[in-house]
Amino acid sequence: MNEQVDTGEGFRPKVLVTKIGFDGHDRGSRVVAAALRDSGCEVVYTPPWQEIAHVVKLAAEEDVDLIGISTLATDHLIVPKLMAALKSGGLGDVPVIVGGIVPDAEVPPLLAAGVAKVYHPGTALDDICRDVWQLARTARETRDAIE
Repeated sequence: MNEQVDTGEGFRPKVLVTKIGFDGHDRGSRVVAAALRDSGCEVVYTPPWQEIAHVVKLAAEEDVDLIGISTLATDHLIVPKLMAALKSGGLGDVPVIVGGIVPDAEVPPLLAAGVAKVYHPGTALDDICRDVWQLARTARETRDAIE
C-alpha cells in the first residue's frame, strides 16, 4: 500500500502487532506491520513468543486502538484466552484481528470469542489496512464517547 488511508480530523490509529505462544514465524507480521505503518498507522511491534499477560499490559500502557495477532502454527487457539484477559484487564473494547494460518472450521470460535476479523494468507494488504482504520476509528470514537 503506497498511499495513506484518509485519516480524517487528524486521527491516526495506534496498532499493536504481535505473536502469542510459541510460533516464531514472523515474516507475515512484519509485512503487515510495514503496510500498516505505510498507511499512516502508528505501529507498536513486538518480537514473537509473547505471553498473553504481556500483550494485555503493553496494550494498556500504549493505549492502542487495535491489536493484530499473527499466527502460523496453531497459536490462534489461545486467542480466546487473550480475549478473556483483555476483558478482565478493562480492554474488552479494543478490537482484535487475527491473520495467518487459521483453518476455516476454527474461524467461528474466534469470532464467538470476540475477534473482529480473521484474515487468511493472500488477503490484500490494502483490505487489511482499510479494515484496521475502520475498526480502530470506531473503537476510538466509542471510547471517547464513554469518557
